Amino acid sequence: MAKRGSLATASVALLASLVVRRTGGIVTNRIMFYCQHVLGIGHLVRSAEIVRELARDSHVLLVTGGEIPDGFRFPENIDTLQLTPLKTSPDFSSLQLCDFSRSLEETRAIRRKMLIQAFNEFKPDVLVTELFPFGRKHFRFELLPLLERARSQKSRRTLVVSSVRDILVARKDQEEYEQRVCSLVNSFYDLVLVHGDEKFLKLDESFSRVTDLRCPVAYTGYVAQQSKPDAGKSYDPPMVDQSRPAIIVSNGSGQYLTGQMLLENLLRAAHLLQGQIPHEFRFFAGPLMPEETYNSLQTLAAASGNVRLSRYTPDLAAVLKRAELSVSMGGYNTVMDILSAGVRALVYPVTSNGDQEQSVRAEKLARMGVLDLIGPEELAPEKLAQKLAAALRNEPTRLALNRDGAANSALLLRKYLAMHREHILDVPETGLCSREESVAQRQVPERRKAGAQQEGNL
Repeated sequence: MAKRGSLATASVALLASLVVRRTGGIVTNRIMFYCQHVLGIGHLVRSAEIVRELARDSHVLLVTGGEIPDGFRFPENIDTLQLTPLKTSPDFSSLQLCDFSRSLEETRAIRRKMLIQAFNEFKPDVLVTELFPFGRKHFRFELLPLLERARSQKSRRTLVVSSVRDILVARKDQEEYEQRVCSLVNSFYDLVLVHGDEKFLKLDESFSRVTDLRCPVAYTGYVAQQSKPDAGKSYDPPMVDQSRPAIIVSNGSGQYLTGQMLLENLLRAAHLLQGQIPHEFRFFAGPLMPEETYNSLQTLAAASGNVRLSRYTPDLAAVLKRAELSVSMGGYNTVMDILSAGVRALVYPVTSNGDQEQSVRAEKLARMGVLDLIGPEELAPEKLAQKLAAALRNEPTRLALNRDGAANSALLLRKYLAMHREHILDVPETGLCSREESVAQRQVPERRKAGAQQEGNL
């Protein structure tokens, strides 16, 4: 009971603190950003990077609904609201509790109430729902009431935005799924932000009914980490021998069985390569990996003199810039870190539950020579050792993708909020610009944006 009381008290105190901030006497825009991560932390990492940019000139409330890993650093100068965490089963078929002090129905009711209360107290100018309604259908119990609340305002109406990555998960009921998404977008949303580069991948490659969406669809560019998180060094211990070149093996959140199997086989491959290559292997197992699994990997790591195993680094992009080779799965954020570092890379895409998102992106990059793939038939330690040695001799192709999605998201939200307030939200084009242009545009009024590349909507 004490746990319940302390949570309720903390929630009331937090919501009571959501007051309008002023900068130089001017009221800033208020942005409520909802992010629900389930098995991995990729959605949380991407959302945090976007929120970091939004907080430069807006008052941001980041609402999170999943387990927060130890060592994760939220952006400074934002408010956060942690809902009682929920996750999904490994096959994404049902919701599961993270905190067993309440039933699932009690948890759902508490979360729903907290969301509506936060909306009422914060009074956002912009409401962003990450992935929904293109995903997270299990969270309709709280998001539909939130969207209805946003639309019920009489004196003022919040700009409602969906934030989605470049590739959506294919569904068995694809036709029914796309109809449901179109219905929700057309009923509640004013804008869809796609965090990808239209020149590389278009949303309609995984969602065929983009043209049926009655709101603008704007490409932001890919969201890549631009700044080092606070206190990152405490989760990135120095290498044992700084003179040895590094092979970095990362595993996202650590919860996927696919990634756990990959790490086990790579540890065995590293042992085989002792004495053959001068490199040190740095393994990041994942902050949410089960303790029993992590302990098993530690035992394997201890058998090799060329391996260092850690739980997590919040700044993988910086670690990769000092590496000779990256080995990982093919998640959005990891691939962006690889591209930012320009490092050689071996990628083993996750294909569990029929999800082809990682495969589509990684296979296209492999065809362009940017990285190399590990196939299911190459997971034996002996074959992995050969693959690693060969990869160290390759030089990756450099790819010019727009990776300024966080800064451009902030620019686009500001632009569409201004248009929303003037009731002219039907302008048919959006700006897609580089980070240098983004910084320059912060220093001049919107009407003087010169040189920003104009991209047509889908």
